[in-house]
Amino acid sequence: MRSRPKRSLGQNFLVDRSFRDRIVSEVRIEKGGVVLEIGPGEGALTRGLLERVEGAEARLVLVELDDALAAHLAEDLAERPRVTVLHRSILDLPLGEVSDALGRLSVVGNIPYNLTSPILFHLLAPPRPLEILVMVQREVADRILAEPGSRTYGALSVGVRAVASAERVMNVPPGAFRPAPKVSSAVVRIVPTVPPDLTPAEEGELRSFTRALFQWRRKQLGKILRDHPELSLSQEVVDRVLVAGGARPEDRPETVGPAGFLAMARALPKGGD
Repeated sequence: MRSRPKRSLGQNFLVDRSFRDRIVSEVRIEKGGVVLEIGPGEGALTRGLLERVEGAEARLVLVELDDALAAHLAEDLAERPRVTVLHRSILDLPLGEVSDALGRLSVVGNIPYNLTSPILFHLLAPPRPLEILVMVQREVADRILAEPGSRTYGALSVGVRAVASAERVMNVPPGAFRPAPKVSSAVVRIVPTVPPDLTPAEEGELRSFTRALFQWRRKQLGKILRDHPELSLSQEVVDRVLVAGGARPEDRPETVGPAGFLAMARALPKGGD
């Protein structure tokens, strides 16, 4: 099926066969497990995944929001007993509905670039899959993988890598897509930490705390902790939080590593303190 990409859904179809084959080969498929493909579109990755899934006696679940594409996939793959097509948004799909054994669930997809952060944090909400292999804007990949002290390091870097490891698998040029996007792309592998280092409550606190600090990333930590409306900490608490994170009042957020952010978040006053 060849359809007209919809700008409203952020559609750019991968058409370069060599990149399709490389991405499919990188997907980790557990025997008897499940592969969840986000936004299969015209089925560029799907065809290669089918062979690997059937060889591993696994299942393939396709989540497609586009009405026409979802209907076509359901019709075209109706005779494939190991394939399920879901016509819905990935953001409305709890991973527990896809598999009751998330430790054997791999996620792959060419996700809409305008929804990258919401989708990533949705996929990284506990309980998490075995692995996430996604195509993202190259600039976003740089932010996920950025080290403390770099200009691309921020809340996304901390949010992802506090709960998972991440690596760049490959860069993909605009010419590999139809239509060609105005930006370069990259495939990133994200592997959740098992067992998780944080409780769900700690993850929520860390994300809110990190987001607040990076909203004022050009200011010094001491001032942000004291003056940001979401924090408004007393000087005594500011001093305690900074010591916990191994930071100084004059430091800026981009100088603090994920472990430092977590230590500071854990030192924040709790309800009733």
